[in-house]
Amino acid sequence: MSMFCYQCQEAAKGTGCTVKGVCGKTDTVAGLQDLLIHVLKGISWCRVKAEAAGVETEDPARFLVESLFTTITNANFNEGVFEQRITEALVLRSNLRNALLQAGISLEDAPSAVTWDPASRAEYALKAASVGILSQEHEDVRSLRELVTYGLKGIAAYYEHADNLGYQNPEIIRFMERALAATLDDSLTLDDLTSLVLETGKFGVEVMSLLDRANTGSYGSPEISTVRIDAGSRPGILVSGHDLKDMEELLEQTRDAGIDIYTHSEMLSVNYYPAFKKYTHLYGNYGNAWWKQKEEFAAFNGPILMTTNCIVPPSDSYRDRVYTTGSAGFAGCTHLPDRKPGEAKDFSLLIEHAKRCAPPKQIEEGEIVGGFAHDQVFALADTIVDAVKSGAVRRFFVMAGCDGRMKSREYYTRFAEKLPKDTVILTAGCAKYRYNKLPLGDIDGIPRVLDAGQCNDSYSLAVIALKLKEIFALADVNELPISYNIAWYEQKAVIVLLALLYLGVKDIHLGPTLPAFLSPNVAAVLIDRFGISGIGTADDDISLFMGA
Repeated sequence: MSMFCYQCQEAAKGTGCTVKGVCGKTDTVAGLQDLLIHVLKGISWCRVKAEAAGVETEDPARFLVESLFTTITNANFNEGVFEQRITEALVLRSNLRNALLQAGISLEDAPSAVTWDPASRAEYALKAASVGILSQEHEDVRSLRELVTYGLKGIAAYYEHADNLGYQNPEIIRFMERALAATLDDSLTLDDLTSLVLETGKFGVEVMSLLDRANTGSYGSPEISTVRIDAGSRPGILVSGHDLKDMEELLEQTRDAGIDIYTHSEMLSVNYYPAFKKYTHLYGNYGNAWWKQKEEFAAFNGPILMTTNCIVPPSDSYRDRVYTTGSAGFAGCTHLPDRKPGEAKDFSLLIEHAKRCAPPKQIEEGEIVGGFAHDQVFALADTIVDAVKSGAVRRFFVMAGCDGRMKSREYYTRFAEKLPKDTVILTAGCAKYRYNKLPLGDIDGIPRVLDAGQCNDSYSLAVIALKLKEIFALADVNELPISYNIAWYEQKAVIVLLALLYLGVKDIHLGPTLPAFLSPNVAAVLIDRFGISGIGTADDDISLFMGA
C-alpha cells in the first residue's frame, strides 16, 4: 500500500485508505502528515524532558497547535505546506535536543530522530512508512495511541480558535506535549494508555470551556435567532469553516463594500452572536453541510473563504474562487496569510474579487432558528423543567456531531422524523443539516430542534445536561431523560466523544459506523465501561431509547 489512514469515518471499506484518501488527499500528503506528526512527538518528548529537568527552552505552543490542526481531515491538502512545516519542525527539534545536551541531559532514551533528504521522494516514502500508523505492530497499542492522537488533533483545532481571540491555557499545551510524548513510550501498558485516553477527554472539556469563554467573551452569549437561507441581489462572499475571528475581521473590512457576507455549514452559528448582529450586510446562511459544497459553491458565484477544515477538493469550475487561510490549504487556491501581531488579516484581495462576481444563485428559501447555547437554554430553564414535569416533553435526544457523504446518514433524518412528538432534539455541529430544516414543530413554544451551534458547542449540551442534573437533584447525569445518538466524521468529533466519556455520560450510540481505529479489544472496553454502541434502524433505535 502507498499510504494508510483511518482517522475519519469514511475510511475506505471501513478499514483504512491505502491508495488515496476518500477525503481527496494524496498518498504523498498522507506520508508528509505522518512525518510531521512524528517530529511533533519528538519535539514534545524534548519539551517534557526539559520541563522535568527545569531547563528553559523555546515554547512551540502555537507551532504545535497549528501543525496538528493542518493534519485534521479535510483541512490542508497542500504538499508544500507540509514540507515547510516539517523543515521548521526539524529545526525546532534540533534546537531542543541541543538545549538538553548543553544542560548535561542524556538523550540515550530519546526516540528515533528521523531525518531524510526532502529531495529524494523514494527515501521520504520509506521514512514515512517507518513512522506511520502501521509501524506499531501491536493492534491494541496502535488503537489507543491513535485514539489519543486524534483527540489531540481535536483539542488543537479548538485551541487555535481560542488563541486567535486571545485566550490561552498553558496547562492544555503542557498536556498535549505530555500526551504526544507518551505515544512514543513503549513502557506504557494498555491500562496506562486507556487512562491517557480518558485524560485526553478531560482536556477536551477544558479546551471547549476555554473556547466557549473566548467566543462569548468576544461576541456575547448566543441568542435565539432566525436566520434567512435565501439569496440576496448583491455580490457576496461565502464563509465556511469555523473561525469567528476571521469572520469578524472580514465583516469589518466589508462594511461599505456593497457586498453581502453569507455563512456556510458550521459558520451558521455566527448569526446567533449579538456582536455580529450589528453588521447589516451579514445576509444569512447559504447551503448545507460541508459535503454538498461542490454544487453549492458552484451556484454561489462569488468567492468562498475556507477559514479551517471541511474542504472538499474543489472543481475546476470554481477553484479560482476558493480562498484559504489559517490551517486550511489546497494547491491551486489562493492562501491568505495569517495576521501580523496587533493587525487584522488583509482580506482586500478577496473583497475585490467579490465585487467582480454575480450575486449568488438562490438554491433554497425560508428561515431556520438557532442560538440555543447553554445561557439561552438556562434562561428557558423554568419552561423546560415545567414541560418535563408535566409530561409535555418526555425525552431529549442529543444528536450532535458531523454530517457526511454516506447514504447511511439518511438514518439521522429518518430518526428525527420518526421521533415521538413529545421529544426534543439538542444539536450542535453540521449533523444538524440532516433535520434542522424539517417541519418538526414545537412543544408549548419550545422548538423541537434546539441548535447550540458548532461542533465545539457540544460543550453547551454537556453543560445543559449537568445543569438539568442539578435542577432535578439527581445523583447521576445518566438518570436524566436524555439519550445520545451522535454522528461522527473527523477528529473534532473524537474529542467531543472523549469529553462526554470523561464527564461520565454512558450509553452513547455512535454512527453511522464505529471508528475503524478502534481495535476489537479497545472497542470491547468502551462498550463494557461506557455502553457505547452503534446504530441500527431508526424504528428499532427509537423503540430502544423510548423503552418501548
